[in-house]
Formats: sequence, C-alpha cells, structure tokens
Amino acid sequence: MQTASSADRPRLARSVRLRFDPARERHVLLTPEAVTVLNGTGAAVLELCDGRRTVTEIVAKLRGRYDRVDDDEVRAFVDRLTARRWLEVGNAEAGRGQARRG
Repeated sequence: MQTASSADRPRLARSVRLRFDPARERHVLLTPEAVTVLNGTGAAVLELCDGRRTVTEIVAKLRGRYDRVDDDEVRAFVDRLTARRWLEVGNAEAGRGQARRG
C-alpha cells in the first residue's frame, strides 16, 4: 500500500458519496458495495477531501477543530480508503489532472 504524502490531494472517488443519514444521526459513506457509518472524526476528514486541499492542509484544518490530531493517523485513514478505492489521490507536484487509485 502506498503512503499518502503531504502534497497529495485526496478526493472521494466518483462512485462514492458522503451523506448525513438523519435516521442514524451520523454521516455515512455510500459506495457501490456498502454503506459505511462514520464516526465524527472520519466524517470531518472526508468533508475536507475535496481534491483541492493537500493532506497537510487537511491536518491543519482539523487541528483548528480538535485538540489532538496525529498526521500519521490522518495519512493512514487516507491510505485505507484509497486502498478500498473510496478515495482518489492527486498529487500537487505531479499536476492537478492526475489521480492515483489504491
């Protein structure tokens, strides 16, 4: 598995949607094969994965909301979702038009 770099710009894959489920009162990730219920932190990370922000910018934004944010944990979360093909990761250094899938 490839590790997310600071310059990577993660975004939801085209087939994946982040939604708030009022019945569960939680955010869910809708994928072709499943519905995944997210905790608050996971939803906060994914709301920031818009393809414009780098991983470093996402971590900085999260630090404005939460007391303790671990860069490695955010990268590991991005890596896990990229490996499942729920996120696509473009690299700022490689150009905005290029995306990497897990």
